[in-house]
Amino acid sequence: MTLLRIHHVAVICSDYEVSRHFYCHILGLKIIAENYRIERRSHKLDLALPDGSQLELFSFPDPPPRPTQPEARGLRHLAFAVSQLDPWLTKLAAAQVPVEAVRTDEYTGCRFVFLADPDGLPIELYEVGAPNQEIVRSTALA
Repeated sequence: MTLLRIHHVAVICSDYEVSRHFYCHILGLKIIAENYRIERRSHKLDLALPDGSQLELFSFPDPPPRPTQPEARGLRHLAFAVSQLDPWLTKLAAAQVPVEAVRTDEYTGCRFVFLADPDGLPIELYEVGAPNQEIVRSTALA
Protein backbone atom coordinates (compact mmCIF):
# COMPACT_ATOMS: atom_id res chain seq x y z
CA MET A 1 0.00 0.00 0.00
CA THR A 2 1.61 3.25 -1.15
CA LEU A 3 0.62 6.81 -1.97
CA LEU A 4 0.29 6.97 -5.74
CA ARG A 5 0.67 10.67 -6.57
CA ILE A 6 -0.73 14.05 -5.74
CA HIS A 7 -4.27 14.13 -7.12
CA HIS A 8 -4.93 17.84 -6.66
CA VAL A 9 -3.98 20.95 -4.76
CA ALA A 10 -6.79 23.25 -3.65
CA VAL A 11 -6.29 27.00 -3.35
CA ILE A 12 -8.73 29.56 -1.95
CA CYS A 13 -8.44 32.91 -3.66
CA SER A 14 -9.47 36.38 -2.61
CA ASP A 15 -10.63 37.51 -6.09
CA TYR A 16 -12.01 34.70 -8.26
CA GLU A 17 -11.89 36.47 -11.63
CA VAL A 18 -8.33 37.73 -11.13
CA SER A 19 -7.13 34.28 -10.03
CA ARG A 20 -9.05 32.54 -12.84
CA HIS A 21 -7.37 34.81 -15.38
CA PHE A 22 -3.93 34.19 -13.86
CA TYR A 23 -4.18 30.38 -13.76
CA CYS A 24 -5.95 30.01 -17.13
CA HIS A 25 -4.46 32.79 -19.24
CA ILE A 26 -1.11 33.53 -17.64
CA LEU A 27 -0.10 30.00 -16.61
CA GLY A 28 -2.09 28.32 -19.38
CA LEU A 29 -3.91 25.68 -17.33
CA LYS A 30 -6.89 24.12 -19.08
CA ILE A 31 -10.34 24.12 -17.47
CA ILE A 32 -11.71 20.69 -16.59
CA ALA A 33 -14.85 22.01 -14.90
CA GLU A 34 -16.22 25.24 -13.49
CA ASN A 35 -19.06 25.25 -11.00
CA TYR A 36 -20.76 27.80 -8.81
CA ARG A 37 -22.06 26.41 -5.52
CA ILE A 38 -25.01 28.66 -4.67
CA GLU A 39 -25.40 27.41 -1.09
CA ARG A 40 -21.78 28.32 -0.29
CA ARG A 41 -21.57 31.39 -2.56
CA SER A 42 -18.43 29.72 -3.86
CA HIS A 43 -16.84 29.12 -7.25
CA LYS A 44 -14.97 25.85 -7.84
CA LEU A 45 -12.68 25.77 -10.85
CA ASP A 46 -10.90 22.50 -11.69
CA LEU A 47 -7.74 22.97 -13.74
CA ALA A 48 -5.60 20.31 -15.46
CA LEU A 49 -1.87 20.07 -14.87
CA PRO A 50 0.24 18.34 -17.54
CA ASP A 51 1.04 15.31 -15.38
CA GLY A 52 -2.64 14.53 -14.86
CA SER A 53 -2.85 16.17 -11.45
CA GLN A 54 -5.21 19.08 -10.86
CA LEU A 55 -5.44 22.44 -9.21
CA GLU A 56 -8.78 23.35 -7.61
CA LEU A 57 -9.43 27.05 -7.31
CA PHE A 58 -12.09 28.07 -4.79
CA SER A 59 -13.63 31.39 -3.86
CA PHE A 60 -15.52 32.11 -0.65
CA PRO A 61 -17.08 35.37 0.53
CA ASP A 62 -14.47 37.39 2.47
CA PRO A 63 -12.00 34.58 3.24
CA PRO A 64 -9.82 35.44 6.22
CA PRO A 65 -6.07 35.28 5.80
CA ARG A 66 -4.46 32.07 6.92
CA PRO A 67 -4.06 30.68 9.58
CA THR A 68 -7.31 31.78 11.20
CA GLN A 69 -9.77 29.49 9.37
CA PRO A 70 -9.63 26.36 7.22
CA GLU A 71 -11.49 28.20 4.44
CA ALA A 72 -8.84 30.94 4.26
CA ARG A 73 -6.90 32.23 1.24
CA GLY A 74 -3.99 30.14 0.08
CA LEU A 75 -3.36 26.41 0.22
CA ARG A 76 -6.51 24.64 1.38
CA HIS A 77 -5.29 21.04 1.65
CA LEU A 78 -2.92 18.52 0.10
CA ALA A 79 -4.61 15.57 -1.59
CA PHE A 80 -3.05 12.22 -2.37
CA ALA A 81 -4.60 9.79 -4.83
CA VAL A 82 -5.02 6.25 -3.47
CA SER A 83 -6.31 3.19 -5.27
CA GLN A 84 -8.34 1.96 -2.28
CA LEU A 85 -9.49 4.08 0.62
CA ASP A 86 -10.53 1.32 3.05
CA PRO A 87 -7.02 -0.05 3.77
CA TRP A 88 -5.90 3.50 4.55
CA LEU A 89 -8.80 3.96 6.98
CA THR A 90 -7.75 0.75 8.74
CA LYS A 91 -4.09 1.81 8.87
CA LEU A 92 -4.93 5.30 10.17
CA ALA A 93 -7.25 3.89 12.84
CA ALA A 94 -4.56 1.46 13.96
CA ALA A 95 -2.12 4.37 14.22
CA GLN A 96 -4.72 6.37 16.19
CA VAL A 97 -4.77 9.12 13.56
CA PRO A 98 -8.13 10.89 13.68
CA VAL A 99 -9.98 11.12 10.36
CA GLU A 100 -13.19 12.84 9.39
CA ALA A 101 -16.15 10.90 8.03
CA VAL A 102 -15.74 9.50 4.52
CA ARG A 103 -17.38 11.73 1.94
CA THR A 104 -18.26 11.33 -1.73
CA ASP A 105 -17.27 13.93 -4.32
CA GLU A 106 -20.55 15.32 -5.64
CA TYR A 107 -19.07 15.81 -9.12
CA THR A 108 -17.09 12.57 -9.63
CA GLY A 109 -18.66 10.05 -7.24
CA CYS A 110 -15.21 9.25 -5.81
CA ARG A 111 -14.80 8.71 -2.06
CA PHE A 112 -12.40 10.78 0.04
CA VAL A 113 -11.45 11.50 3.63
CA PHE A 114 -9.65 14.28 5.49
CA LEU A 115 -7.06 14.00 8.25
CA ALA A 116 -4.37 16.36 9.51
CA ASP A 117 -0.61 16.15 9.64
CA PRO A 118 1.13 16.76 12.98
CA ASP A 119 1.11 20.51 12.35
CA GLY A 120 -2.57 20.59 11.45
CA LEU A 121 -2.15 20.79 7.64
CA PRO A 122 -5.27 19.25 6.10
CA ILE A 123 -4.50 16.09 4.12
CA GLU A 124 -7.02 14.41 1.84
CA LEU A 125 -6.88 10.82 0.64
CA TYR A 126 -8.84 10.62 -2.62
CA GLU A 127 -9.85 7.20 -3.97
CA VAL A 128 -9.30 7.00 -7.73
CA GLY A 129 -9.18 3.26 -8.42
CA ALA A 130 -6.45 2.67 -11.00
CA PRO A 131 -3.31 4.83 -10.56
CA ASN A 132 -3.88 6.77 -13.80
CA GLN A 133 -7.67 6.85 -13.80
CA GLU A 134 -9.03 9.85 -15.66
CA ILE A 135 -11.85 11.64 -13.91
CA VAL A 136 -14.48 13.44 -15.96
CA ARG A 137 -16.26 16.26 -14.16
CA SER A 138 -19.38 18.20 -14.97
CA THR A 139 -18.82 21.50 -16.74
CA ALA A 140 -22.30 22.86 -16.05
CA LEU A 141 -22.55 25.99 -13.96
CA ALA A 142 -25.16 25.89 -11.20
